[in-house]
Amino acid sequence: MRDLATFKGCPPPAPVRLEGQYVILEPYERAVHIQTLWEALGGEEGINDLIHFFPNPIYKAKEEFADWLEGMNRDGRLITLVFRDKEDGEVVGMASYMRPDPANGVIEVGSVAHGPAMKRSPLSTEVHYLMARHVFEDLGYRRYEWKCHNENEPSKASAARYGFTFEGVFRQHMVSKGANRDTTWFSMIDGEWPLLSKAFEAWLAPENFDDHGHQKRRLEEIRAELREGCA
Repeated sequence: MRDLATFKGCPPPAPVRLEGQYVILEPYERAVHIQTLWEALGGEEGINDLIHFFPNPIYKAKEEFADWLEGMNRDGRLITLVFRDKEDGEVVGMASYMRPDPANGVIEVGSVAHGPAMKRSPLSTEVHYLMARHVFEDLGYRRYEWKCHNENEPSKASAARYGFTFEGVFRQHMVSKGANRDTTWFSMIDGEWPLLSKAFEAWLAPENFDDHGHQKRRLEEIRAELREGCA
């Protein structure tokens, strides 16, 4: 258990490269990523549906999307990591560290956008394992948050699957696209991370997948088994 009497805060997050078995996360650079990221998220035909629950305007061109992303990263509101599939090197999605509170050891993951190429693959699970591991093990944070629009059912399901704990709904939290947004809050904390980490690693292990790439055990099942073992 952390001794809070001697806790002096955590380092602020910085752009970082993270590498797993299936995916590489690299800091967003406009010149390097904007075309491939725009295409990975669906381009003009698909990106606005994909990020429908972001509190962002409608984008008709990649330059508009790039201006927003670059501005948010330049002023420190986001530290965006772009996901690259290790098998073919293609860009497949993004997520960002945001709202860091180093003094209290709290940080959030947000602006999560998984492109179609990430569906039903280990990539989406591994990117969130790598991002959480960096927060807890490299930076020493105490709390890692996931927040989303309360109507965003896929995001809520993903948070629960990854092991974030539901904490409640902040009603009328903000105005988004000219309408009310209630925001659902989830978190994981440092005391939970050792078990969550073991579950991620067991799920991601090659032996957990059959010859067709289908999982043998669900992440939630592995977590439940580990909790039973600790009881």
